[in-house]
Amino acid sequence: MTIATLPALIAQQAERQPDALAVTDGSTVLTYRELVDAAARLAAVLTARGIGPGSAVGLLCARSTRLVVAQLAIWRTGGHVLPLDPAYPRPRIAEMTADAGVRLVLGDKALLAEAGLTEDRTLVLTEHGTDATGAVAPDTADPAAPALVFYTSGSTGRPKGVLVPHGAVTDLVTAPDAIAVGPRDRVLFHSAVTFDASTFELWAPLARGAAVAVSPADRPTAEDLGRDVERFGVTTLLLTSALFHHLAARQSRIFGVLRTLAVGGEVLSPEHAGSVLRAFPWLELVNVYGPTEATTFTTLHRVTQADCAGAVPIGRPFGGARVLVLDERLAPVPPGTVGELWIAGERLAQGYVNRPELTAERFRELPDVGRAYRSGDLVRELPDGTLEFHGRTDEQVKVRGFRIEPGEVEHALLQLPEVAEAAVVVRRAGQDDAALTACVVLAEGAGQAVGTLRARLAERLPAHLLPTAWTVLAALPLTGAGKVDRRALAAADEVGQRPAERVALTPIQQVVAEAWSRALERPITDPAADFLAEGGHSLLAMWVVDDLREDLGVELSLGDFLDHPTVAGQAELLERGLRAADGVGGAGAPAATVPAAASDEAPGAGR
Repeated sequence: MTIATLPALIAQQAERQPDALAVTDGSTVLTYRELVDAAARLAAVLTARGIGPGSAVGLLCARSTRLVVAQLAIWRTGGHVLPLDPAYPRPRIAEMTADAGVRLVLGDKALLAEAGLTEDRTLVLTEHGTDATGAVAPDTADPAAPALVFYTSGSTGRPKGVLVPHGAVTDLVTAPDAIAVGPRDRVLFHSAVTFDASTFELWAPLARGAAVAVSPADRPTAEDLGRDVERFGVTTLLLTSALFHHLAARQSRIFGVLRTLAVGGEVLSPEHAGSVLRAFPWLELVNVYGPTEATTFTTLHRVTQADCAGAVPIGRPFGGARVLVLDERLAPVPPGTVGELWIAGERLAQGYVNRPELTAERFRELPDVGRAYRSGDLVRELPDGTLEFHGRTDEQVKVRGFRIEPGEVEHALLQLPEVAEAAVVVRRAGQDDAALTACVVLAEGAGQAVGTLRARLAERLPAHLLPTAWTVLAALPLTGAGKVDRRALAAADEVGQRPAERVALTPIQQVVAEAWSRALERPITDPAADFLAEGGHSLLAMWVVDDLREDLGVELSLGDFLDHPTVAGQAELLERGLRAADGVGGAGAPAATVPAAASDEAPGAGR
């Protein structure tokens, strides 16, 4: 059977229903015919710039219709896409583009300039992708060729690029036993384009004749997601487990609009799943599992109330995916026994960019199976054939949906001259309250300014890899075998956890401090306190933003919250919003919206 490429599948939809809605971001609407035509014109421009089969093309663009056009156009040339996050530090973007061999970066003019990319290596996108008219380019995509490169955390301190082929993406979005998406559906695209969840959010609907609704907010809050779901009439949504748990705890109105909700990235809480199914019995709740190396999802399970009495299964493989549960000798384990999950079949990545040794280590030829990926995840097969997750074989962790290798953060810490030794662990106060904690031994003569260390680290690593808690030690504890004792580190005290001296706060600063205190579960009394330094992160920030809106009636964007991370800074923004509301219509005026500042962190949903 010939495997169609995504450009070919979308072209077929354009022939069947040329005037049907394909993608909208609220300000721009493209039908299937308009989407395909715009991509063909941009592909011609790219071809003229030397882009063709085998070319890696960077994409540095805000979520928008032009992003969809650009990705489709790159594929039409036979090239493959390296998604780039505007929030990443310049060195990270430079490292990724160099490693992937990028010849050209498409994107928004301001973002390209901020990334320090030279004009000879960039192409600025306009509203529909390009100003070019008339010229079109044929579809030269090859099902066996690479389509996407997703960079994930690397244990050696170097991020690794996972090369995903067209055929794998096609299998994901067209599998008949996958999440059902049809012409009447609308799927919300709210994930960062660097997060492999975007593969499903964008291409499952477009391959099946449905519509993509693009969330325009750089970093959507829960309120933003609710508004997007309602105004676009979204029927299908994908959330990280951590975000789902927070929305479930608040019985979000989002669930009342949806037909299908897919949840993945971390272990699904049966308590939260059960509460949502009881309140919204018509909702199809799907627990999905899969590493980037197997193209977003490998298994899925449609959750019932009966599943919520214990651990929720991660389900069975679908489409062309196959799974095996093996022991250390690569022999199958009996059903009911915990073993390591290996993945085979149509959705495997081609390997890691420029990492042949790592590719050979993780992707192996197994007898009677063929090529398979060693996931590092422990599972057991239940009597009904579904799989249940049981942890990891290594130190890789998931924090708010992001896959993190502590070794990468440790490597970056050791590049700082103030740090003599470093180890990174994860502390969990609860299922969704995970903190990446840096345990450091300072170099002789270095001060204990943790805020300075965090700022220096932020120049090298993206936001999701930055520790939110810090411990300064005289020496790292060791086990009897001479290895770092990570259990002892997880129990060590954080820096700065002494009770803060009380300082007089203004009324609005007091409201901000109380909202922080609820989220961080510790008293905040200092107007100069920094949310991130106090252990906050983008997901907690999302809930503080919602609380402040309810308390004061003023809309503070998630971007502004994180760009002004002190109590005093946020109080000043909120006061400005309140004054604007009074100036427009007095005390009874509708809530004001504080203008959004430039974004410097990825969306809170994680990757």
